[in-house]
Amino acid sequence: MDEQVIAAMARWPDVPAVYGWLSLSEAGLWRLHPKGDALQHPEAPGEEITSPQILAFMNRNYASDALGQWYFQNGPQRVYVRLDAAPFVVHTTTDTRSGRLKLRTHTGLDIGEVRALHLDENGRLFADTDRGAALIKGRDLPALLDALQPAASATASLPADTDIHDALARCLETGEPLLLQSHSVQGFPAQAIPLLSGAQSSLEDALHFRRHPQPPPGSAGPVQGPDTPVSG
Repeated sequence: MDEQVIAAMARWPDVPAVYGWLSLSEAGLWRLHPKGDALQHPEAPGEEITSPQILAFMNRNYASDALGQWYFQNGPQRVYVRLDAAPFVVHTTTDTRSGRLKLRTHTGLDIGEVRALHLDENGRLFADTDRGAALIKGRDLPALLDALQPAASATASLPADTDIHDALARCLETGEPLLLQSHSVQGFPAQAIPLLSGAQSSLEDALHFRRHPQPPPGSAGPVQGPDTPVSG
């Protein structure tokens, strides 16, 4: 978090947080909701924020609270974010030193550890990482899948030569946990990690995040936008 932001938080510690003005799309795009209605209308896409300076500022000052609700620290004020998928959206890139595939968040952070994978009913792949819950970006999914190999089922043996796509289909169909491994993606441990399937609604508890942040009980919620509105 920027030093000037930390200083502003210390100087003005009681600035009320606001909700409904920002969202993070499934594609990893920051979006502004000028009417503050992102939570009342979760289907509303909002307006894409395109300014490189603002995006860089937001990416550096993005964090979560104890409830798993994510926010952009806009100076002394928290601007809570509606998540259309997960706190992070990750894409694949190649490490220039090792030549290995690695995952990088929409905020520009490299993933250092992948602990588990989760498959929802729509076939979207989520990862439990050291950065937080992350959705694998759709266009990058084939490259990652090509680097994964099925190991064994948690409850029954699985042939080592099983195709990764067949393994995912089996996981979706039966709900049976599987074990996957990768020797070519940074952040994957030497041992196999679980692939779990479940409804999108269950991911928030499994990965400890909240897609739709809410004001504390008894709070009337915000009646105005961020003190310094973000814009594209």
